[in-house]
Amino acid sequence: MARLRAEEWETIEYWVARITGYLGGTQDPRNSLSARQAFVATVDDEVVGFVAGHLTHRYGCTGELEWINVARTHRSRGIASVLLRAIAEWFVEANATKVCVDVDPANLSARRLYESHGARELNPHWLVWDDIGAIVRGG
Repeated sequence: MARLRAEEWETIEYWVARITGYLGGTQDPRNSLSARQAFVATVDDEVVGFVAGHLTHRYGCTGELEWINVARTHRSRGIASVLLRAIAEWFVEANATKVCVDVDPANLSARRLYESHGARELNPHWLVWDDIGAIVRGG
């Protein structure tokens, strides 16, 4: 997971510490609650993508998508959509249907992914699903 994050920004060591702290509950995003989850996608036993999220009160949301990454060599194969559905199922099971995600306005590919799955703009840096369960229901 750290290797995938480091493809975009910072070092593997930085991300090992950050991801470990996030999943272990020692590094908390603003307004986060302790419940959090991550899922990985593998091809031939290699991690090629992952997604992580947590419960929150930020922006009136009940869940927040923290990270989603797919290896450059495995993009445009639907992996991000599968990962998004996995975390959406977890959010629904946790009764967190209003889910937000921080997205750089210049990250057009991420914004297109989220919007194609029903997210709308909350403010220039944040998108929100009013009902992330729609992804689970196929809507």
